[in-house]
Amino acid sequence: MPSAAGRVLGLALFLLLASAPHAEAAAAWSLAPAGAGRPSFYAEGAPGTVLQDTVSVTNRGRKPLTVRLRGTGVPIAFARTGLRVPARTRAEVPFTVTVPAGAAPGDRSGTITARDAEGRTAAVALRLRVGGPALSALTVEHVAVHGDRITYELVNRGTTTLVPKLAVHADGLLGPVLDRPARTLPVHLPPASRRTLSEPWPDRPVLDDVDVRLTVTAADGAHDTTHTSARFVPWGAVTGVLGALGAAAALVAVRRGRRRRSTAEADEHISTEAELTGAVT
Repeated sequence: MPSAAGRVLGLALFLLLASAPHAEAAAAWSLAPAGAGRPSFYAEGAPGTVLQDTVSVTNRGRKPLTVRLRGTGVPIAFARTGLRVPARTRAEVPFTVTVPAGAAPGDRSGTITARDAEGRTAAVALRLRVGGPALSALTVEHVAVHGDRITYELVNRGTTTLVPKLAVHADGLLGPVLDRPARTLPVHLPPASRRTLSEPWPDRPVLDDVDVRLTVTAADGAHDTTHTSARFVPWGAVTGVLGALGAAAALVAVRRGRRRRSTAEADEHISTEAELTGAVT
């Protein structure tokens, strides 16, 4: 019976042999930008520009290689997506990157991926910089009060990523009921994006008519202010008061009805006595 050390050594040898073909096959081909010394792709242009580059697939194995190319993240079009590379050969495939029309200035990231017939993949990063003027613009919209929270929506209407600040103020019938100075929100707002957020208000008034004002600011002068109104009424207490008033009104009506019936009966009795007295005369 083999010793424990022998079993461990045998297991290690088995794992090494089992993984060797996969490692050899995985290293048998590679994907990279055409030309020497580039670890990734970089492209830059204004909106609507079509940029060109080339990707290379190197087959260092002893058998032909078939791969399919795919681009993600940015608009990439290959001269051909299916590629058969002979053994010990490098094949180059031109491709284009189209900067979307109307795209906001800034950086975008993408990836070019190759996948072989056995499911193994290789990938190269692509960075696209969209040129154009930088514009900082921010709006706060759809402000509303729901219970003990103030909800709102931030919209980046510029061309730069924003980190907004928010200030909240509310005035009631007798003066300010909420005053929070501007503070930085934990939000990075990319161009043309919107985000729905909420602000807690646990100590809101119980009975008041309030004007709520939200002010947002960001770098390079971006700012906006929006108002909304809220009316706080303790409906439970109001319902109780209305119920009590209704009951009191009903009791008064009953008493008045009884008084009217008593008065009518007395008048009828007096009238009957008068008629009888008149008949004796």
